[in-house]
Amino acid sequence: MNLIQSVTKTFSHLKLPIFIARAFLIGFFMRNSHKDTHTYPLHTDTTSEAKVRVWTCSMHPQIRENHPGQCPICGMDLIPVTTESAEESLSPRQLKLSPRAAKLAELQVAPVERRFVTREIRLLGKVEYDESMVRTIAAWFPGRIDRLYVDFTGVSVKKGERLADMYSPEIYIARQELFQSLQTAGQSQQATYTSMDELSRRTVEAAREKLRLLGLNNEQIELFEQHGKPTDEVMISSTLNGTVIHKNAVEGTYVTTGTPLYTIADLSRVWVKLDVYESDLEWIRNGQDVEFSAEAYPGEVFRGKIAFIDPVLDKKTRTVKVRVNVPNPEGKLKPDMFVNSLVKSGVFKGKRASESPLVIPASAPLITGKRAVVYVAVPGKEGTYEGRNVVLGQRAGDYYIVRDGVQEGEQLVVNGNFKIDSSIQIQAGPSMMNPSGGAVSVHDHGQVSTAQLVQHTGSHAAQAGSEKTVPLPGKEPETYTVPAQFIAQLDSVYASYFRIHHALSHDSPESAGKESKNLLAALEMVDMTLLKDKAHMAWMDELNIIKKNTEALSKAGTLDEARKAFEPLSASLIRVAHRFGTTGKVTLYRFHCPMAFNSKGADWLQGKSDIENPWFGSSMFTCGSLVETISEGPVKK
Repeated sequence: MNLIQSVTKTFSHLKLPIFIARAFLIGFFMRNSHKDTHTYPLHTDTTSEAKVRVWTCSMHPQIRENHPGQCPICGMDLIPVTTESAEESLSPRQLKLSPRAAKLAELQVAPVERRFVTREIRLLGKVEYDESMVRTIAAWFPGRIDRLYVDFTGVSVKKGERLADMYSPEIYIARQELFQSLQTAGQSQQATYTSMDELSRRTVEAAREKLRLLGLNNEQIELFEQHGKPTDEVMISSTLNGTVIHKNAVEGTYVTTGTPLYTIADLSRVWVKLDVYESDLEWIRNGQDVEFSAEAYPGEVFRGKIAFIDPVLDKKTRTVKVRVNVPNPEGKLKPDMFVNSLVKSGVFKGKRASESPLVIPASAPLITGKRAVVYVAVPGKEGTYEGRNVVLGQRAGDYYIVRDGVQEGEQLVVNGNFKIDSSIQIQAGPSMMNPSGGAVSVHDHGQVSTAQLVQHTGSHAAQAGSEKTVPLPGKEPETYTVPAQFIAQLDSVYASYFRIHHALSHDSPESAGKESKNLLAALEMVDMTLLKDKAHMAWMDELNIIKKNTEALSKAGTLDEARKAFEPLSASLIRVAHRFGTTGKVTLYRFHCPMAFNSKGADWLQGKSDIENPWFGSSMFTCGSLVETISEGPVKK
């Protein structure tokens, strides 16, 4: 105020100049005493040493301006990007957080450790007969089936139980020979000729052996000898306990030697054949315990052990059959039942704890494409975190096996890591999305203009009336004129597809798997007989693609697997919409994301114009652009 008083004395002879001088000086000091009220990035300390370099948007860090203003994409106020004071001496990949900033970011850390981890693999399979416990009852001699005692399939039989009676001339002759040899042997025993007695015994034994070779057992032969005279019928009996699964025998028919009469399976033990994708094969071993459930018995858990792994891969499904031996004493498991199984596979390098693998929590790495980034607490620098690239192995439950990049005992950020990465990205430092640092460009396609930024953004305002020209996935499809009834049946297919898209865009592979069953059901309701000639063949081609990838999606164990199956499914449905047309009752927008699948790009369909990216989900929810309006849907009045 000394300056104000001196100016006041200088102009004491004039009242009006005094008033003006006072007002001017007070306003000058008040203006300079105000602080900047803009919101700073998460890491920024508003100290006198901090200097503003550029201004950026917290939602779109690719915007870089040298003056304050508004984001040309979303209209938000730009925020200043500052440098830390020289005393901090942080590397480009490091970030320092004050205790308050760490609390706001809800930061949590966990150690890198060695431990035995278990991965759960969910597989689908089917119950089958145990091939080692299946027997075929065949005719050992030609003859006529006179009577059946088991005359339909599904009957349970016991070993030795009578199945049928047959008439056979060969058996009758062989029995006659045995009967005569027995009579001759009886007469020779009354005589004193030793050589004749020996010859008779050999003749009897030869007759018995002939009957054995014709399929009669010792009990049947003894019964005949006790009966005392040859009969013209032979009893066919079961050779094991089990269930008749095939019956070829018919009363009154003649059969030849080797003709199958019955097939009997013992169901006290069954096989479960599971389909294992090649990516999961390293987790499967002989002798592993398997738990599974059947839809027929909700809540009941069955158990078995892996007994065989097929050495051949199915090139169509990219799966390997794994056989599980399962006890079935109560006969609950029926052949051809579908089952959902769970295999828990341990991951370890040896039997000692020191040889267990190095693991990190699954929430620690930020994964994009083939890269994975973690943030490590820097020792000796409280509140300072450093970004590192790591090489990840397989995921096992809530953990990733880590091959390289971190050491045991280091503290990793497991919650709030995305916020740290965003802050470094705003500072133009090396981050998950921008490993080389510097100004971030849209989709890594180099520097682009503001018009191009608006074209790539996911905001609805930017999309309106600005559809890009993006080729259809695959070859340009031929169009067909088809019955309106067929096109109407496709509406339920699109509706089921939209629910799968919603699940993937919200990072829920479980929901996507469930909804894929609804899509398969919707496809079954489409009457392909309505189509003729080329249109019919075109639908069959697309139907095979849709079904194959929908089934793969229903079996997907991870979000990445589900999204890989969703890409060809989406491409096929886009072609279907172009080939056969739409009813106009369903809104169909085609969107394109150039970053999907390592920047190869991918398309998908939506029933609304607000982007929900299924390839990146919550990490880049609105990434992409509207490229085509296939159907605007019903006109709203």
